[in-house]
Amino acid sequence: MIGVAVGTMALVIVMSVFNGLEDLIRGLFASFDAELKIEAVVGKSFMTSEEWLDSIKNLEGVAILTEIIEDNALLDYNGNQMIGRIKGVSDNFLDQERFSRGYFWGDTTLGTPLNPAAILGRGVGFFLSVNLDDVNVPLKIYYPKAPRSAASIDPSQFYESGMLDPVAYFSIGERQFDDEYVIAPLLFVRDLLKYGDKRTSLEVKIAKGYSNAEVHRRLEVHLGDDFLVKNADEQHAGLIRTVKMEKLFVFLTLTFILAIASFNIFFSLSMLAIEKKKDIAVLKAMGATDKLIRRIFLKQGALIAFSGAVIGLVLGYLVCWLQQAFGLVSLGISSAVVDAYPVKMIWSDFLWISVAMVGITFLASSRPAWIASQVDTVKEI
Repeated sequence: MIGVAVGTMALVIVMSVFNGLEDLIRGLFASFDAELKIEAVVGKSFMTSEEWLDSIKNLEGVAILTEIIEDNALLDYNGNQMIGRIKGVSDNFLDQERFSRGYFWGDTTLGTPLNPAAILGRGVGFFLSVNLDDVNVPLKIYYPKAPRSAASIDPSQFYESGMLDPVAYFSIGERQFDDEYVIAPLLFVRDLLKYGDKRTSLEVKIAKGYSNAEVHRRLEVHLGDDFLVKNADEQHAGLIRTVKMEKLFVFLTLTFILAIASFNIFFSLSMLAIEKKKDIAVLKAMGATDKLIRRIFLKQGALIAFSGAVIGLVLGYLVCWLQQAFGLVSLGISSAVVDAYPVKMIWSDFLWISVAMVGITFLASSRPAWIASQVDTVKEI
């Protein structure tokens, strides 16, 4: 019973931690990503027009539409250089509750058309040694021009350049964002990259009272087959799928460990069937059927397994609740967005654990129950 209880408790805790990590990842991505993102099926950019954009903005359920131009560029600050990801955004970008989780330092504006500003990922700022208080040193952006047939000895003919004032840092705890991204005004990036009316994506914030699936479906119908509409999970499908697969394999592994622990039930009932042969023979002589004998031993196994499972479920719930309330186990990372291991209990996990225990109990008890039912009454009495 203790073995079953410990195994069940471990299963509840580990599953809840995976749920918490998955929820944390979604929350961190939500600080940077849009609720819905529109991309071209073919190519990395697509043409837009004011009428077409207005038709999307006026769709029922669309609260905010943000235009995006995103590409790689060379970043230079006071002689320090790196390749980063520059993301040009329209003015309503920060209206979509960006950076609601994680850390943010500095000004929450992107400057003016004459004096554009940039919000840097914390890793970018540290790598380039950016000083937000030094207004005299700009962040220089270099982007290669389209190849020309005519050769030139002037290096400046091969790239476009522009300058931004670094005004803030952001950090959401994901290196792919913190160590690469620079947020800049859309007009600045459009002119630097010579994109004109082209955009690499559009980001949609859903109006209150509308479901994600409802607006997602409406956008797909409106845009047709040339565009992809991705929700938050689809934008990072690989990572979310990896976490789910890890959770599945951990569940299978710990269930296998529980099955091994249930061998104790098998051996206990087998020994009981051997010890009680005479008692079983007496019961049979009094009219007990083979089915009744099997049921007695199955119930014996169920009592052991279910008692251990209930104790394990209760203890697992208490440990997870304490972790949620008090953060007993720390991540041990000072710069982490959360201090303690995230935990989220889902009742379907408790259900699947219970179903697994029922199956394991039946398998562990069925063989001893069958052995007990085969006792020869005449021989034993």
